[in-house]
Amino acid sequence: MIHSTTTAPHAAASHPDTRVTSLDWLGLLLVLIGGINWGLIGAVQFDVVAWLLGPMTTASRAVYVLIGVAALYCVFAAPGWRRER
Repeated sequence: MIHSTTTAPHAAASHPDTRVTSLDWLGLLLVLIGGINWGLIGAVQFDVVAWLLGPMTTASRAVYVLIGVAALYCVFAAPGWRRER
């Protein structure tokens, strides 16, 4: 019995590279951190980023901007992600 691990040529052409990259994982991690932070702000009025880096310091603002950029990246990149089987 022959087992093939390749996909049909037409399937590969429609999705040339669907692997999740390191940049994708970084974006997801930052969005997760931001989501947890916002959940804590809403639930118990505790801002982890401000607690760690100071309220509205340059460093905390940079973290907020990175999380926002990561969210935008995920919005546009996520439709291209496919689950490998």
